[in-house]
Amino acid sequence: MPKDTSIRSVLIIGSGPIIIGQACEFDYSGSQAALSLKEEGIEVSIINSNPATIMTDKVIGDHVYLWPLTVDSIEQILQERKIDAVLPTMGGQTALNLCIEASERGIWEKYGVKVIGVDVAAIEKTENREAFRQLMVDIGVGVATSKIANSFLEGKEAAQEIGYPLVIRPSYTLGGYGGGFVHKKEEFDQALKRGLEASPTHEVLVEQAVLGWKEYELELLRDSNDNVIIICSIENFDPMGIHTGDSITVAPAMTLSDRCYQDMRNQAIRMMRAIGNFAGGCNVQFSVNPDNDEIIAIEINPRVSRSSALASKATGYPIAKIAAKLAIGYNLDELENQITKTTSAYFEPTLDYVIVKVPRWNFDKFKGANMELGLQMKSVGEVMAIGRTFIEALQKACQSLEISRAGLGADGKHKRNIDEIMYGLEHASWNRLFLIKDAMSMGVPLESIRKVTRIDKWFLSQIQELVQLETELKRYSLNNIPKDFFFTLKQKGFSDIQIAYLLGNVTEDEVYERRKSLGIKRVYKMVDTCAAEFAAKTPYYYSTFEEENESLPSDKKKVIVLGSGPNRIGQGIEFDYSCVHGLLAAKETGFEAIMINCNPETVSTDFNMADKLYFEPVFWEHVREIIELENPVGVIVQLGGQTALKMAEKLHENGIKIIGTSYNDMDVAEDRGRFSDLLKELDIPYPKYGVAENAEEAIVVANEVGYPVLVRPSYVLGGQGMSIVINDEDLEKAVVKLLGDLPGNRVLIDHFLDRAEETESDSISDGEDVHIVGLMEHIEPAGIHSGDSSAVLPPFSLSEKVMNDMETYSKKIARALNVIGLLNIQFAVKDEKVYVIEANPRASRTVPFIAKAYDVPYINIAAKVMLGVNKLKDFTIERKLKGYAIKEPVFSFNKFPEVTKELGPEMKSTGEAIRFIKDTEDPYFRKLIKDKSMYLSK
Repeated sequence: MPKDTSIRSVLIIGSGPIIIGQACEFDYSGSQAALSLKEEGIEVSIINSNPATIMTDKVIGDHVYLWPLTVDSIEQILQERKIDAVLPTMGGQTALNLCIEASERGIWEKYGVKVIGVDVAAIEKTENREAFRQLMVDIGVGVATSKIANSFLEGKEAAQEIGYPLVIRPSYTLGGYGGGFVHKKEEFDQALKRGLEASPTHEVLVEQAVLGWKEYELELLRDSNDNVIIICSIENFDPMGIHTGDSITVAPAMTLSDRCYQDMRNQAIRMMRAIGNFAGGCNVQFSVNPDNDEIIAIEINPRVSRSSALASKATGYPIAKIAAKLAIGYNLDELENQITKTTSAYFEPTLDYVIVKVPRWNFDKFKGANMELGLQMKSVGEVMAIGRTFIEALQKACQSLEISRAGLGADGKHKRNIDEIMYGLEHASWNRLFLIKDAMSMGVPLESIRKVTRIDKWFLSQIQELVQLETELKRYSLNNIPKDFFFTLKQKGFSDIQIAYLLGNVTEDEVYERRKSLGIKRVYKMVDTCAAEFAAKTPYYYSTFEEENESLPSDKKKVIVLGSGPNRIGQGIEFDYSCVHGLLAAKETGFEAIMINCNPETVSTDFNMADKLYFEPVFWEHVREIIELENPVGVIVQLGGQTALKMAEKLHENGIKIIGTSYNDMDVAEDRGRFSDLLKELDIPYPKYGVAENAEEAIVVANEVGYPVLVRPSYVLGGQGMSIVINDEDLEKAVVKLLGDLPGNRVLIDHFLDRAEETESDSISDGEDVHIVGLMEHIEPAGIHSGDSSAVLPPFSLSEKVMNDMETYSKKIARALNVIGLLNIQFAVKDEKVYVIEANPRASRTVPFIAKAYDVPYINIAAKVMLGVNKLKDFTIERKLKGYAIKEPVFSFNKFPEVTKELGPEMKSTGEAIRFIKDTEDPYFRKLIKDKSMYLSK
């Protein structure tokens, strides 16, 4: 049927700050849904407290409410404007829980608001573990033996009845929070207590643990005519026992028999139809016994999920966009396939390539954390790679991770201790994939690895083939590798730098030139949803090694924007926000905007955001060949965080134009020695410092500048490896650790200004004029990483002199660094004297916060300045903030209860929220002022 014309205004509930278990996949889904509804002439209002997302930008919604995610906030919006319907399926568990609470309080009924995309009864059935289990039994879908428990006594009785091993699953939680496996009786009491406390309803499911079984997911869509299609099948590389968010996943499913797949498909459709009569998206998780193909249902989520974003990017089928249209009444056969433009949305995607998702962890930020993976999700981001084969995609994913790996091994970073390797195989952590390869390289039999890991033999045999190819490669020198064999290596995902390592005594560039001379180069294939059965209209590409290239460069002037890779602590969604605005600015000013990124959760990798999308690793070899194919006028590196900035040197060395601030000027800001020399020349105060290459030099420097000192490596983001030390002994330990973790780096030793205030400025420069975007005052003192500190805009207690000095120094530095675009500067203020701590000529995490607080499109302006299309004088910049805006960091310490929550120079927050305050008399603000006074007096 056509759309419901009674729906003229929709409220979309967002997911709030980024936390482990609920990340920017909901920013992507919410943004896509909002744009989909606006296409239909529907007025879209959005509530979300996250300033770093593109979802809370005016380019997405008609009305954006950066308010706390509470029922009271929702009711205020309903009082303020006429809302016909609410869409709660795009904001993860946060939105679903809010929808239930509002329903229980009668809010939807009171204001005549229709819940679309799901119904409250469906949420209840899927989130309440006992209701879900009983429903599955009623419709004939297998489930693990389980019992519900609302008390300690009921839990103990359930455990006794079912037997060990067990799994405890709390109701109404996300990312496996509060859940866990119990292998023996002695562990049960503590695990049960944790689960009951984690559940908002004090309810857990005590369930048979099907450890070692295979895990699968299906992504479904249903319309109001009860038509259901399967968008994608996803197989977990890791067996049951590891949260799917922490598991390597593969699409389409690789080791699933057709009979088992058809059975699973039928069960998923039956499950979706059983939970309620609604139109929208759904994610279903199954477990399969590898011995007999017995299927049991794990859970069903009547909303978009992390896997929905992955499935959308994997297939090119925009699940959230179509789900939003289904929610307002359309049927699948009434909507067009967004890729082909000729087939309908009722056409199930077919893949002629393989997708691999690999999670990204940040255990280095949580010293002493339990790094073993289990039911509770611990990863902070993920990468996706596309290849013609599983192993090609897997190698590309490893290159995308931003952990200095050149692929799956063959890069000199392998482990050699067999006991350490075998322990790591049995106790899965972030590096188990690499340890599997290391074990095979050391001769451990495949069957032994399978028994320990319970990973399917097919996947292991694929990795073993890499080991065999490496052995064969070592027989050759660069000049006598047969062309066919060289071609095979590239088809198996080997990077040039891996081949150089295996050959020895040759460089990456030499390998590159040799294969070019043999005519072996990347070609690009289109993601078309239909295995090339129909012509695709959408320019969305991945690379491989074959004959035909489907990416034909236009003769337009082009700009490439480098993305930020996987989310991690210190580099999050704020850089994707910046990249999206960079793409929009390029398109608005007549450039063909090309995006390179590998993060499936982001809006920048939506296939209709750029003029051309390359879903590829932000890894030099891949970037280089795209540039050679497209021949852009330049590359934007300022917007993609440290990932993109690290590419600047390679671009500079190869004569590729960097748009905006030059490589040399960025390097001055990054190189502490050169930057301090510049500050000295400009007569700008800075803490005494020195540079050391070993512990002995560091002690000499520290005694010259005076303790306490701040110790850090150069060229890092998010305060990685930073620490404050007060004596020679602690300094020696810190330096040895730093150089062990980051070999070849230099150590910076700064005098630490104890009990100093920390402040920041953000500015835009066009090379002549400098506009101060915003000055911020931190609540926490210098020594707490700026990303972990509450920041207030504008400053509330800084003197006129201090603010004038901050502005003066910002403008001096911008001009001295020849900044074209963005500049963030951090200051320490002590006794009314302003010291410059560091300058970052790039987008920073504070820019989206300032843009939202002042309601000004700063990144868009900066991008147009970078592109040389506009000068600052072309813009009228009007700030609309009344009162104060506060950036509040949000942490995920609940995932690591064994870790200290103490903050320091190394960033630990996973996200942020924004709060608006009218004046300093607000109780919340008065508490902040009191906190600041306390911190500075300690």
